[in-house]
Amino acid sequence: MSNRRFPVLVGVAQVEQRGDDPLAAREPLELMAEAVASAAADSGSRSLLSAVDSVRVIRGMWPYQNPARAIAERIGAPGAETGMTALGGNHVQAVLNQSACDIVEGRREVVVLTGAECGRTQGQAAKAKLDLDWSAVPGTPAVYYGSDRYTRHPAELALGIERPIQYYPLFENALRFARGDSIAAHLERISELWSGFSRVAAENPHAWIREPHAAETIRTPSPRNRRVSFPYTKLMNSNLRVDQGAALILCSIEAARRHGVPSDRWVYPLAGTDSYDSYYVSNRDNLHSSPAIRIAGRRALELAAVEASALDCVDLYSCFPSAVQVAAQELGLGFERELTVTGGMTFAGGPLNNYVMHAIATTAERLRARPGATGLVTANGGLLTKHSFGVYSTAPPPAGFRHQDLQDEVDRMPTREVTVDHRGPVTIETYTVMYGPEGPTRGHAACRLEDGRRAWGVIDDPVLLEAMAAEEHCGLPAHRDANGTLELSG
Repeated sequence: MSNRRFPVLVGVAQVEQRGDDPLAAREPLELMAEAVASAAADSGSRSLLSAVDSVRVIRGMWPYQNPARAIAERIGAPGAETGMTALGGNHVQAVLNQSACDIVEGRREVVVLTGAECGRTQGQAAKAKLDLDWSAVPGTPAVYYGSDRYTRHPAELALGIERPIQYYPLFENALRFARGDSIAAHLERISELWSGFSRVAAENPHAWIREPHAAETIRTPSPRNRRVSFPYTKLMNSNLRVDQGAALILCSIEAARRHGVPSDRWVYPLAGTDSYDSYYVSNRDNLHSSPAIRIAGRRALELAAVEASALDCVDLYSCFPSAVQVAAQELGLGFERELTVTGGMTFAGGPLNNYVMHAIATTAERLRARPGATGLVTANGGLLTKHSFGVYSTAPPPAGFRHQDLQDEVDRMPTREVTVDHRGPVTIETYTVMYGPEGPTRGHAACRLEDGRRAWGVIDDPVLLEAMAAEEHCGLPAHRDANGTLELSG
């Protein structure tokens, strides 16, 4: 294949706003437009935007129907194809993978990816009971990326289990039990991990929180760091109250040369892969691993001919500590190295589905500063469900960009049946305790039956809830009644 069709990332940008008046704040569409203009300036080309033939927007928590059309018109490319994604943190990398394939196969030459969230502004407006007069952007995108398939099983919903802050601590406690760590040792481990992320954010000019946090501060509940869901405090959760936007410009080498983009701006996507684990958490073989990350993530490195140990920089999707740990163990990455380039979604900021665009932009900047270096970006959507991977370098890949969908292989991995109406003995597989302002409110547990099926349970006994946050309860026998309530056996 002629290298003129090789895709190159030529422009990256990140923007943010921090004002205290929600009525004076710019809306997400304005942040997207600014980010795209800044990405074009980053490319060093004055004519590149007029050549854009596709604008692809990462869907956010805003009312726009076809924001890509508004962006295309603003940049002087009114005839560009428009696209928008489903919800999911995997879509930035997944759409970049698709865009790279489109360029390789000659369907597109210059593609813009952009997205923005104004969670801080929305939160301020809600608190002040103000209505935000954001633009009406009607229309229907020409292309829709991803699936709106719901990722919660009826067995989970029946017991009120549906929010990420309920699921990810379940994964966390399953990880702890699988490792054989004590609660205290595990809490120290994950708080040290997150403290390291905060130190990276302190050096990132685009990070929302640029103050390093000690591990003890992160793991210790306080008025400013309340308990959310055992074992997580607020400082172990993604920070959605941010106003942040980003943009990427991807084009063929031929287009980059034609529009005068200096070669020192080029960052090559070497390889990309996509896959997903069982859509329902209920059906996963266990809750401390990810076949999709293991299979698709390692395949991305193989396609790029890069060993995990040789990567110069890595950004693992970081909505919660469990997501980082599962990805690191599946990819064979040690915890002694940096696992983020931004500082992660607690400290750098968690603009919902668009975080990975910030990770890719920061990765590109790091690679430009170290010619020949390689970087890995991972993306996660849903409940550790949908996964996409990208390997990048300033050194061109000999065979060009390589992409593979690994779903057939992942689908051959073991799964588990779930029951809704079991009444009788179970073993607690993993659990979490939810907290409100006054203390623990309810516990959730995944349980195993003797025949290997999974059932879900809830705990409302305040004494038991306190004990579950202090002593290991994974592996203990319990009894589940017809309503799903658990009582310890013996």
